[in-house]
Amino acid sequence: MMRARVLIAMGVSLAVAGTNIAFADDATEAKALARRFATTLQGELQTALADGGPAVAVEVCRTRAPAIAARLTEESGWRIGRVSLKPRNGALNAPDEWERRVLRQFEDRRAAGADSKTLTYAEVTTQNGRATYRFMQAIPTAAACLMCHGATLTPEVAQALDAAYPGDRARGYQAGELRGAFTLSKTR
Repeated sequence: MMRARVLIAMGVSLAVAGTNIAFADDATEAKALARRFATTLQGELQTALADGGPAVAVEVCRTRAPAIAARLTEESGWRIGRVSLKPRNGALNAPDEWERRVLRQFEDRRAAGADSKTLTYAEVTTQNGRATYRFMQAIPTAAACLMCHGATLTPEVAQALDAAYPGDRARGYQAGELRGAFTLSKTR
């Protein structure tokens, strides 16, 4: 399988020979869609936190994150989601092999001193004989995320998480750690 790789780090794009020019605008579009997903979800979570606290935000995240991804997918023509090496919802957020490799690369880059907020990666792959632009952007753990993703949870939050996500593995994080990534793809 022939692959042309594009590494996007700290806002600078480096294209390897063979990258299709048709994908040049895809990086900009993918970044914008990831930003829309993040800001829309963050806004809804902030409202839920203000209105009912972290236990209410668990339900908002469980229902709204997939709905936001589905709406953006329908509007844009991109496949949009979130993945993690420690998914909260394994049915929706488990990475495929390519995503797993990129998430591990993000972890290595972070361990080498990179800021989680700057980690992105893109690659043109071949899927079913068609060129597919794949993009991932890291989701760092902010201090506010620790209410539901941290090592110490209130009993109310732990109970809400246990009820909503029986196989939850997305706990025990510290601020700044990589929690997962937005994943986007577009086939030509």
